[in-house]
Amino acid sequence: MRFGKNLKTSTYEPWKGHYIDYTKLKSLLRENDAKDGDGRAWTDEDEGRFVEELVNVQLEKVNAFQVEQYKELRERTANCESELEEVAGQGKKDENGTGSEDAEKGDQNHKMSGVEKELDSISKEVNELEKFSRLNYTGFLKAAKKHDRRRGSNYKVRPLLQVRLAALPFNSEDYSPLLYRLSAMYSYVRQRMHGRTERSLSVPESNGAGEKYTSLKFFVHPENLLEVKTYILRRLPVLVYNPMTAKIVEAGQRDPTITSVYFDNPKFSLYTRKVERAAPASSLRLRWSDQLTDKPDILVEKKTISENEESEEIRFPIKDKYVMPFIKGEYRMEKSIQKLRGRKGGESEEVHELEKNSEEIQKFILEHDLQPVLRANYTRTAFQIPGDDRVRVSIDTNLALIREDSLDTDRPCRDPESWHRLDIDGTGMDSPFTDIKKGEISRFPYAVLEIKVKNGAKKKASEWLLDLMSSHLVKEAPRFSKFVHGVAQLFEDYINTFPFWLSFLETDIRRDPDVAFQEEQDKKAKQAADENAVGSFMGSKSPSNFKPATASPSGKTSSSIAPGSRNGKARHSPSSNKVPSPEEQTAEEEDSDDDGLQGDSRQMGTAGGLRSLLPSFSASRYARAHRQDNVQLPPGVHAPKQWIKDSGPVLVEPKVWLANQRTFIKWMHVSVLLATLSLSLYNGAGESNPVGRILGVVYTIIALGAGAWGWWIYIARSRMIEQRSGKDFDSIAGPIAVCTTLVVALCLNFGFKYRASLANLERRMEHNYTDNFLLTALRTSQQSFGIDSIDH
Repeated sequence: MRFGKNLKTSTYEPWKGHYIDYTKLKSLLRENDAKDGDGRAWTDEDEGRFVEELVNVQLEKVNAFQVEQYKELRERTANCESELEEVAGQGKKDENGTGSEDAEKGDQNHKMSGVEKELDSISKEVNELEKFSRLNYTGFLKAAKKHDRRRGSNYKVRPLLQVRLAALPFNSEDYSPLLYRLSAMYSYVRQRMHGRTERSLSVPESNGAGEKYTSLKFFVHPENLLEVKTYILRRLPVLVYNPMTAKIVEAGQRDPTITSVYFDNPKFSLYTRKVERAAPASSLRLRWSDQLTDKPDILVEKKTISENEESEEIRFPIKDKYVMPFIKGEYRMEKSIQKLRGRKGGESEEVHELEKNSEEIQKFILEHDLQPVLRANYTRTAFQIPGDDRVRVSIDTNLALIREDSLDTDRPCRDPESWHRLDIDGTGMDSPFTDIKKGEISRFPYAVLEIKVKNGAKKKASEWLLDLMSSHLVKEAPRFSKFVHGVAQLFEDYINTFPFWLSFLETDIRRDPDVAFQEEQDKKAKQAADENAVGSFMGSKSPSNFKPATASPSGKTSSSIAPGSRNGKARHSPSSNKVPSPEEQTAEEEDSDDDGLQGDSRQMGTAGGLRSLLPSFSASRYARAHRQDNVQLPPGVHAPKQWIKDSGPVLVEPKVWLANQRTFIKWMHVSVLLATLSLSLYNGAGESNPVGRILGVVYTIIALGAGAWGWWIYIARSRMIEQRSGKDFDSIAGPIAVCTTLVVALCLNFGFKYRASLANLERRMEHNYTDNFLLTALRTSQQSFGIDSIDH
């Protein structure tokens, strides 16, 4: 489907006017003209109009709308939190025995029902906003590609556009903090309305089929690569593979080269589902280490992301000669199953597992018409303590992405009768693949750092990892995938959506240490604000762990980031009894490249992240035991009678006391000014002006009230500080009362003065009228009696 048609069908109707005007851009580009517009050449004015519309009009329009909508969604979320705070406060009053329980419960359910509907609306619009950003981002790249293809001989607009896209947040906005807040409110509403306490923000416990771990990915610039490696080496050793014995280590042993061949169909439906994060989303690949001519074991791997965002992997080994028959459905792993049955027994669980996995993957290939489309080749350096997999770090360098498809029947990159490219594997071609045509290969400019931490090891290993992840040496790359990136770079004409990290490739990811430190401080402050907002209505007012630092130590920063965790389940089908070598463990370890469930580095390091604010929603064994009533304590252990925070002397920073005193002094300043004004008014009025004296008394009363309020609020806040109260320090009643009374007094003063002025004016006019009447009468009498002068 062409992008223009896809844009029309994917548009969210209420936001229709805010999408990129793709038709207008095509008209400015004269895309539909067979020639350059009636023979007119493409001029600088034409180029200026197109760039102005693309970058300054359309891009700014889309970005402004995205920023406005995201701000509105955050405000609506904050309003929901405020309503739930009121409900939580009413619930506490009911527990204390105040108020009518039935009436209050009905009112609470009514409020929470309204909040739940609002949360549904917010969740829907968050999803639509993410689609809006992704669709417009793809549209800008498509428009720039059309321009460069048609006018690229003289003008190039894509580099400029990539720089602008990297500077704007609309295509790289992270919605995770907002989603965490929504999830917390959903959990609270479900618990209060439906009594559901187990389905919440907590992560399900690990079972025997898999283990929970966190995967984080970062880009590393080549200039920083050696520094990153040496930094890791001080904490973790390099995992060295020795093919001979464990006692002999070759000094020149090189890092293994990993090759993966990814599958998809001509419509790239697997790619589309991964980019759009649709569930369930599956991926399939073949993977081996070193050269294929060395006859290595080839692993067939399928990974699936379920609706609850858990990844499941199934895999089994296969020989080179059986790959193509297996893809066509002609071979069902009969020989491998027979050999394993003879070794393990016919009813062995491993035999059933191999049969099940091979049947599932083969059915998946045939149903979706899958074929090899992309090859990823890279060198992996692994860091891990031998026998300890709590922390695993890998760095992939020399990443080359190569077309492995036969979509073009006239000029296929791969022989349709073979599952891999013979021009590469048959000749032993290795990196940097200089013989591959330019349009068939994409070399990734950076190294890819991946950190995997078991959830139980987060606290012990987090300090030095956080220093690395928040430093200027790495650039965070959430949800990065080699498969997605390769398809986006090499198959632009076949797809209608792109991943957001493409804009990073057009910019320099190196950062100044001080700038990186400041950015990390800003992230921590924003995260602390989000956690406090969530904790406010959950009855957990515990302060955030964030404390602003004053300087960046040695160009590094420590961040309160916390890993999103995932439960990775793997089903491996064995084919032999041998224990995998360290190199095989490195090459065959679960690679989050294909599942997209990587953690969020901004949350690693807080003790539990949002879960620390929601102890009542955790499904862990400790939390469940903590929720039980009448817990029997061990002998000699007694329940505490007071909180730890209340057991010692009160330690308060001097600036807190001084802030309270400054507020008191300000109130006294206002009171003295009002008292001076009132006394001046009273003394200046005199005994002949009773209104002025009355107003002087009124102003005096207001001054005394302001002084009394300032003293009372000073004493009350001092008591709250001493008691470490969690109540709000804001109190707006006093300022409003003082301002209101002042306004009323001023209005009365103006009214009385106005009335007095009118009365004086009327008396003066009446006196003048009487004098004029007498003078006219005298003059009339003078004329009647012939008197020459009035004096007579």
